[in-house]
Amino acid sequence: MSVFSQIHDLLQPPDVETSNRRALELLNRDSSRDVNLSSLEATSSKAQSDCEALQKSLAASQAQIDALVAQTRAQANTHMHTAQELSLLRHSLADELSSLVEELVSSMSGNNGRPTLLEDIETMHRNLKEQESVRTYVQVIHKGLVLSEAAVGQVRATQPIDTSQYQALRTYVGAVGNTCSTVSEVVGQPDATLRLVDFLNDIRVKTWLDMKAALTSDLVAAAETLQWPKPIDWSIVSEPDRATFVKAFRRLLEFQTIGQKIHLADEKIDANGALYAIQALVLPVAQRFKYHFEGTRQTNKLDKPEWYFTNILNVSHEHRSFLEQIIQVLLAPSPFKEIDAWREFTINLLPLLSRRIKRTMPLLLPHPPLLAHTIYQALAFDSSLREEGFGVVGTMAGKSADAEAEWEGISAVILDRKEWFEQWMEGEKTFALEQYNDIISSQEAWTIADGENADGSSSAHDSDLRPTVSARRLKALVEQITDRYSPLPQFTQRTRFLIHVQLPLLESYHARVSASLDAFETLASALVRAVPGALGDRGRNAHLTSGAEGATRLCKALVSAKWMSAAMEAWGEDLFFVELWTEINHKASLRVRAETNPLLPDPKTDGAEIPEGTIFEELVLQYDKLVTRAEDMLVQLICGEVEGHLKPYFVSQLSDDPLSELSMTDMAVSPPLLTALASFAGHLGAIRQALPPVTTRAIYRRAASQLSSHIFQRLLFYRRAHSVTLATGRRLSNECTLWLETTRQALRGALRVDGPWARLLQGARLIGLDGTEWERVLEASFGMGSDEEWEGIVEEVLGGTELSREEVCALAKTREDCYR
Repeated sequence: MSVFSQIHDLLQPPDVETSNRRALELLNRDSSRDVNLSSLEATSSKAQSDCEALQKSLAASQAQIDALVAQTRAQANTHMHTAQELSLLRHSLADELSSLVEELVSSMSGNNGRPTLLEDIETMHRNLKEQESVRTYVQVIHKGLVLSEAAVGQVRATQPIDTSQYQALRTYVGAVGNTCSTVSEVVGQPDATLRLVDFLNDIRVKTWLDMKAALTSDLVAAAETLQWPKPIDWSIVSEPDRATFVKAFRRLLEFQTIGQKIHLADEKIDANGALYAIQALVLPVAQRFKYHFEGTRQTNKLDKPEWYFTNILNVSHEHRSFLEQIIQVLLAPSPFKEIDAWREFTINLLPLLSRRIKRTMPLLLPHPPLLAHTIYQALAFDSSLREEGFGVVGTMAGKSADAEAEWEGISAVILDRKEWFEQWMEGEKTFALEQYNDIISSQEAWTIADGENADGSSSAHDSDLRPTVSARRLKALVEQITDRYSPLPQFTQRTRFLIHVQLPLLESYHARVSASLDAFETLASALVRAVPGALGDRGRNAHLTSGAEGATRLCKALVSAKWMSAAMEAWGEDLFFVELWTEINHKASLRVRAETNPLLPDPKTDGAEIPEGTIFEELVLQYDKLVTRAEDMLVQLICGEVEGHLKPYFVSQLSDDPLSELSMTDMAVSPPLLTALASFAGHLGAIRQALPPVTTRAIYRRAASQLSSHIFQRLLFYRRAHSVTLATGRRLSNECTLWLETTRQALRGALRVDGPWARLLQGARLIGLDGTEWERVLEASFGMGSDEEWEGIVEEVLGGTELSREEVCALAKTREDCYR
């Protein structure tokens, strides 16, 4: 029996039924005997004692059972812990076994494989080799640094300058480079280089710069003893200070001379880039410039670029005498004797401005006025320096350049950046358009300016031409724009400004004047006057296109166009535009721009040094067409209105009504004729006040010639034969004379007015002749005499020979007393 079964049986509770059954069996067995009551008591006592013995035995048994259970539990716990430990040991062994199995698999056999012990050993071996290589690299670099420090110390301590340590450094760097050149064969790339070689080259370059900085600091210290960068009066400087300065200056010259021999064409160390000694003198100036214009002081203002431009100009000017008299003498015995000390000093100041401009440009671009102001100041700065004689010739920068090379100017920092130049030009165009719109929209835009020549200038065609206010202001605006961009250094930039800013203004004004003439023609057309409500009825708008007011409106358009045409002719002869047009003709890229712009004439490519015509030739032609159109409209207006007023007069003159003839004879002047004369006088007065004498003369002659011919034909030439009496002839002669008198009064003797009326006056005088003069003219005209004799008689009687012999005969036949 197992322990657990024994414990289970012992722990079972007593069975009462079994105990009762066994007790009953016992009693029955004993009761079969003859026993008495006393024996039962004995038996009961015995049973009682047995029960007590059993109870004790049970208690002892229970104690044994409890002890056995406790012992068994303890053993069970012990066995459980042992089992758990064994289980853990089993899992640990399994893990170790798995790890050992994995370590037997190489990292090369799969993605998750780890390196084997052998591979770890190989890796550590490679790392050891790399550490050895790093140690070698460090040793190489350390030696380079040691040579570098030695070279810097040597250049400061030796006199004359000894650069043997630097030469050793260069040799060492070259040897390392040659040794490492085989790396290209190892890696299979011909252009491959080790970083070590580049690093050593950087050390070499820095060493040279440190050597230069050491000598520069000596010169700066010596210059500060002289109160540099204040203007220096060399005459009051003490001899020790002079000697110290001269020594430091010459040492830098000597050092740069050595550098030119050593480095030759070394791109990283350009010993020909600038004069080291002058660069050293610029350093204190740069520190002051940075203090004033790159910090938070009041002198650093975005809207005051003229301050820092003026500062550099002043520095250059203040030190010029010292540079030319002292520094130039120090350069004379050196290899740099061809260098101009003042120019070299000035050109080393310019990077201060370049840096300042580049830093402020992102802040200026959103503000076109500030950007434009900065560019104007930069251009003014360039102009000031050029006026003082500055140029790249005679500087280290100009030694390798063409002897005739020109300095581009500090403005090139902005103008050579396409986006910055475009931003500036758009701002200028916007500003110009705003000014143009203000000019055109002004209430007095089309008012003719008072005063001779209006602006104090003389035009190319008419010294007495008085423009409209808009034409005068537009001329001033275009000239202002020219002044703004004329300092631009490149002809390409000037051409773009001309095409994109100036020409659109002139084209817009041309279109505006042309539109005003179109509107005049529309309002004056028969259709508008016949159809009320079409662009305004006749009652409201008739005065705008008729009479003196209509003539004045046409005169305003005429003088506006004529003024701008004369202005452009004068501009075209200006040296600035002559040079620009010449450059456009000679340069292909600019020639293409001109060919694609309809406002510019076609460039000539005949190779002439100075091309024919001017740059404004095409616009001048367009404006001249406007002038001609306005003159034609003015002549048409004058003649049309006067001829319209003359219609009733002609009707009355050709009437067969004898009462009409009598009334016309009795009256001094016919009323319709007075109306026509008044209209003609009003027009002449308007053009005399608005136009200069030359233009007034041209328009008057055209209008008077047309009217004279019209009156001659309608009043005299086309009359029926023998329809004019002597009295009528005399009256007509007097009335025709009124045209000349009216003209003289209207023009106030400003012009000779006889010419256009000559034929009319001679014809009227002919039909009003009487007596001997009449007979002489008839005899000469209808007789057999020669033309020379006829001309003499007609010249004597009529005062001229504007009429032909046939016309004289035809006019004579209109007299009733002519029977030839």
